[in-house]
Amino acid sequence: MPDPKAHHPAWPAAGPAPSSGIGMGRSAQVVTGLLLLVPAVLALVWSYVVPSVSTLLHSFRRGELWGGPVESAGGDNYAQVVERGFLGDLGFALLLALVPLLLALLVAPLLALAAQRAGRVPRLVARALLALPLAAYAPVAVGVAWSLDRIEADRSAWEQAPTLTAVRTVSLLTAGLVIAVGATLFLSVLRRRPGLAILSVGGVLGLAVVATAVQSWSLQWPLLAGRDDRSGPVVRIVRESLTQVQPGVGAAGSVLLLALLGVCGILAVLLLVATRTRIAFTGWRDRAAGAEVGGRNPVALGMLVVGLLAFLALVAYVSAPWWRTLTVDAPLPSGVSTGRIQANTWLPPLVSAVVGVALAALAGFAIGGMRPLGRASELLLLPFAPWLFVGDGPLAVAHFLRVRDAEQFNTFAGLIPPGWLSIPALVVFTLFFRGQRERWEAGGRFASTMLLPALPMLAGAGLLGWLVTAQGWLWPQLAVHDVAHAPATSLVVLRVTATFGDADAARGFLAQVLPLPLLLLFLAAFVALQLLYLDRLVIRAGGAVAPVAAPDDQPAPR
Repeated sequence: MPDPKAHHPAWPAAGPAPSSGIGMGRSAQVVTGLLLLVPAVLALVWSYVVPSVSTLLHSFRRGELWGGPVESAGGDNYAQVVERGFLGDLGFALLLALVPLLLALLVAPLLALAAQRAGRVPRLVARALLALPLAAYAPVAVGVAWSLDRIEADRSAWEQAPTLTAVRTVSLLTAGLVIAVGATLFLSVLRRRPGLAILSVGGVLGLAVVATAVQSWSLQWPLLAGRDDRSGPVVRIVRESLTQVQPGVGAAGSVLLLALLGVCGILAVLLLVATRTRIAFTGWRDRAAGAEVGGRNPVALGMLVVGLLAFLALVAYVSAPWWRTLTVDAPLPSGVSTGRIQANTWLPPLVSAVVGVALAALAGFAIGGMRPLGRASELLLLPFAPWLFVGDGPLAVAHFLRVRDAEQFNTFAGLIPPGWLSIPALVVFTLFFRGQRERWEAGGRFASTMLLPALPMLAGAGLLGWLVTAQGWLWPQLAVHDVAHAPATSLVVLRVTATFGDADAARGFLAQVLPLPLLLLFLAAFVALQLLYLDRLVIRAGGAVAPVAAPDDQPAPR
């Protein structure tokens, strides 16, 4: 009987690595893995640790926003945060997460199950359609267009039942995106017997939905602006820090929010580590991807057709007010051109996305591929875990002060989003290289088992990160104060504020946020990724290593 410890990717070798495809001793793997992790650690410290410590220190002070006198505040800032309704804001944000949680943990897996049981062609059609809400991610444009179209129709509803109306509206506008992300993940889980993987993915997805809801800004602002008693925590943090010039009070709210998000991130990573979750690429010539896994099920096919029609109707209904503006020309502000607006919108986030995803892939290979701590290697994710779900909002005060001290307002450097490491991408790459390590140790070539299968994931993560950061509005609002340097999202908000009551003037400017050519480019890229790559990924969990297809450079076992 073969030794069960042999070739196990999580087992710490006592001596040199087995003569598989690794080609280096155990000590060399440890040193290489730790060295490759250094750039990500430096980016973590600069982008997250130092701003978090700075935010904590500011939360016990008064003043210091524009160089004024600074004095100790003790715990007064935290008392003011609570008195001014921070806990109520947090509770309201959690209410906004209830329906998305239901969609992510019930509707999305049911849609994925129907797609998996319906057969290969229906599954691929479903995957292609799921790419639509991802490519059309433009929360500011969708929220503004929806508000302008529905402002009169919804006025009485907001007055009579404001909380219920807010929950209903936010849930409606985010439903398509939540279902698309959830179904994409569960489709990879259902490629094999799900087991623990469905619990692992569902738990992390649920935590991500909650974390996103409590720090949302770009979508909630156009829907909830002016309704001070119904806004999320980030709105209050920014208002108290910058508008009311009380950075200490805003920093205190940020610390409370960071604590909640940190708990969510740690729980997510611990869940992935405890369940031994991993991602495997089944090969470009994967037989399962070309066959009817589980056979064709007519009932599942019928359920899928109904589900996809409802999904498309929902996406079309929500996005229609914005889509109607994509071909509308609007007069631009004096001194700016379409080219300059698009450069301000897309070039700074491109820098951040390329660096952040590249460092994440390098660190993911260091942890999941090199496995410097053996079976305990995934514990190296824990230092990154507290910031897994942290966006710009909770660290806005610290980043704002950093840009002020560096005199980078209204500059290209100031417009670059402050996160230089994509921690979600780091976790995904770690799980991916952990799964691919099995094939590498089994004798596969490095290029065909570790390098080539990772390239589409690298491109997809980069594109998605670029799109998401370019569509954010909070950071540009803090870093840019003149029209000449403003991205499209900031100009839309300025346009809406300046022309409030003139819906046509504001509506015509929304085409600048995500122009039609770029929308089609992202759609083509995400559809190609869904059909040619994501359909060949399988998410597994548990103690037993699931069999995967033979490497593409070797014959498949009979």
